[in-house]
Amino acid sequence: MQQQPSPYTAPTPVVSLEKVEKMRRGMAHLFLVGDTTLDEPNKGFVRYRGRFLVDSATCFDELRAIFEAEGFTPTVREDENGRILIVAIPQVFNPPASNWHINLILFIATVLATLLTGSFYNAETQQQAFQIWRGWPFSLSIMLILGAHELGHYFAARYHKVAVTLPYFIPLPIISPIGTMGAVIRMKAPIKNKRALFDIGVAGPLAGLFFALPLLFYGLATSEVGPISPNGLLEGNSILYYLAKFVIHGQFLPSATSDVYLNQVAWAGWVGLLVTALNLMPVGQLDGGHIIYSLIGLRAKKLYMPVMATLVALTAASFFIDSTFTWGIWILLLFFFGRVHAEPLDDVTPLDPRRRWLGIAAMVIFVLIFTPIPFRILG
Repeated sequence: MQQQPSPYTAPTPVVSLEKVEKMRRGMAHLFLVGDTTLDEPNKGFVRYRGRFLVDSATCFDELRAIFEAEGFTPTVREDENGRILIVAIPQVFNPPASNWHINLILFIATVLATLLTGSFYNAETQQQAFQIWRGWPFSLSIMLILGAHELGHYFAARYHKVAVTLPYFIPLPIISPIGTMGAVIRMKAPIKNKRALFDIGVAGPLAGLFFALPLLFYGLATSEVGPISPNGLLEGNSILYYLAKFVIHGQFLPSATSDVYLNQVAWAGWVGLLVTALNLMPVGQLDGGHIIYSLIGLRAKKLYMPVMATLVALTAASFFIDSTFTWGIWILLLFFFGRVHAEPLDDVTPLDPRRRWLGIAAMVIFVLIFTPIPFRILG
């Protein structure tokens, strides 16, 4: 998951006409200005309306340098009549350096939390449960998946020259059956255009799946099939997970009487699919939200209510099945963070065909790995 700061902060109260003219002259070979409006849309802002003379995707860095020299940051939008607007925000983004010590402390804490979770998993005695070194297969596997996911975002952001923090891992021992709530990175400055937004959004899930899928298949191949325990926790099935169990064990599981007893590696692989699916939900600041916004723009905001309604319905279903509130916490998180999409500075440049097809593939992956009811409590 990534979070992006809003590019709109308190503007300067007075617009310098000299700077307005310098910016207009500086971009004359890139953008033909039809008219200029001061204090639009907010006081201190400058709006230039016209058309690009060159491809906006290739010239935005040069355009930004021209505006930043005068203390402004350009945003590119399209009005209701299809006319191109360059709105100069009276601010230059110079984010401060991050404190990497916090990232390191949280990383170590999450390693310890996942070690403890792995040691509790399938422990036969209380003594074994607290021998945390026994949890290394789960800890190594899940940290590899989560680390790859977040570093996918990180390196994609660095490639596009977006200031970004290192991953903040979130330890959650004992309370969570996976020992963590995943990780987040924070983009410290706005993203350039939809192509960069897409690349940063899609890189995490693809990198995580690159490790999650082999670990899942290896874990399933080394796990045994046995009778379903009358009491315990039963993991849910996504389409891909259901088919993976059939490929490995030659039968659709769970059956009426048996299921796979997941070892630590298989459990981490299943968790990897779950975490990836959560992040691929096409709303707000989630990876899927970045992907879908890059594909369809502001129309992506219309997906918020259908997604929320679906999660509420699934929560009601899980409550009636086994009195659990499966999606309750996630609904609360999306209520606060799912309404707002990350809008790039250049919101006009569209995705190229290769990215568009990859975005569609990412949404297909989401359907294949989404687990409607992740957990069931038996008994």
